[in-house]
Amino acid sequence: PHRILQLLPHHALPLNETEECLLDLFPQGVRYAPSIQLLNLAQQWQRPPLQHLFAVQNPTSDLDFTDIEVPVIRDRFQPHVEVVKRQQATKAALTADRLSRANCAHFACHGSFNFENPLTSALLLSGGKLSQPPQDPEKSSRYLPTRDGGAIDLDNCLTLGEIFQLDLRQCRLVTLSACETGLTDFRSLGDEYIGLPSGFLYAGSSNVVSSLWAVSDLSTTFLMIKFYQNLQEIDSVAIALNQAQRWLRQITKAELLGWIAQLNLGAAQNLLVEGWTNTVRSLADNVHLFRSPYHWAAFCAIG
Repeated sequence: PHRILQLLPHHALPLNETEECLLDLFPQGVRYAPSIQLLNLAQQWQRPPLQHLFAVQNPTSDLDFTDIEVPVIRDRFQPHVEVVKRQQATKAALTADRLSRANCAHFACHGSFNFENPLTSALLLSGGKLSQPPQDPEKSSRYLPTRDGGAIDLDNCLTLGEIFQLDLRQCRLVTLSACETGLTDFRSLGDEYIGLPSGFLYAGSSNVVSSLWAVSDLSTTFLMIKFYQNLQEIDSVAIALNQAQRWLRQITKAELLGWIAQLNLGAAQNLLVEGWTNTVRSLADNVHLFRSPYHWAAFCAIG
């Protein structure tokens, strides 16, 4: 996609009045590339199987459903798993050694894209989200204001500038289960390739899954768990993601409850069920709860 077209989920484009969309016509998946150069580079790399997982789980402690998402995904990689969660998910915990040996890196956190200075776009870690901007003028350049009046502390974030310096040559997949992680600056021809996905591709990962808008914590949890279930059977990131998106779009309330029961989440299952069934209890069992593209279309397979 070129310039502003990079902000559109082309796989979700409607085709006719039957509610079909583009991804329905492409069983081999729909994937994207920030540039031909990076696509060519990614295609030349040989990667090991998805065996070793490194995950960041809810570092700002305000994304409750990620505390279900990551443990379910983690179980599919045992015993080759490293997870840093909540207060332990600091910038210091993202060591070069941990990242360099990961075949899959999963970030379940907040993301932010800075149109004014794309290199300060970031994934928020523990301490990265502040309720209000600090008053220290000497450090003002390290804080970014947020829409809710708070601020992002870049010293407690993984910024795009730092991502470019990583060694991810063993990494086959980086999943950014966060908001607005697939954005680029469409206003400038010079910056159109600069974004978090291109940073991870440049660092060595051959695939990145990222989002185009502020996503729902709940529906993203369902989508990500299904995506990794698919990856166990399908050796393609694009196909596994597209099939998970079609599944979430088409699943009914009754089918979703049955699927949740099969996850065997224990105590966490009560949170997952009670966290949303109270609001949909009066709906019929055949209702498609996540039909809207808002819930599934934001995520793109890149690389």
